[in-house]
Amino acid sequence: MNAYAPVLVLGALGAGFAIFSVVMATLIGPKRYNRAKLEAYECGIEPTPTPAGGGRFPIKYYLTAMLFIVFDIEIVFLYPWAVSFDALGLFGLVEMLLFVLTVFVAYAYVWRRGGLEWD
Repeated sequence: MNAYAPVLVLGALGAGFAIFSVVMATLIGPKRYNRAKLEAYECGIEPTPTPAGGGRFPIKYYLTAMLFIVFDIEIVFLYPWAVSFDALGLFGLVEMLLFVLTVFVAYAYVWRRGGLEWD
């Protein structure tokens, strides 16, 4: 249990700070509500009504999310690999090349589908 004590203390401090910030913002923050502040924010464009079952989103939203997740996962794996590169040797290099190749396939898919072009 002593090994996890610093982690638990840091988690408690983080949670305490988050709770304190939210409570203090509601207590001392301004409370001047009007109709414009309570409406949905859409970059200055008047909000359009959506269908009852929700609207259809273009595929570019999903491709952008997929691209973000792919590159986020790539960084999560690349950092520990770079730290222990000497210990892994040739095996680690080949495995990382295969991993980067699969990431490149996902990137090429998004590129071909037009996910990187903003209209």
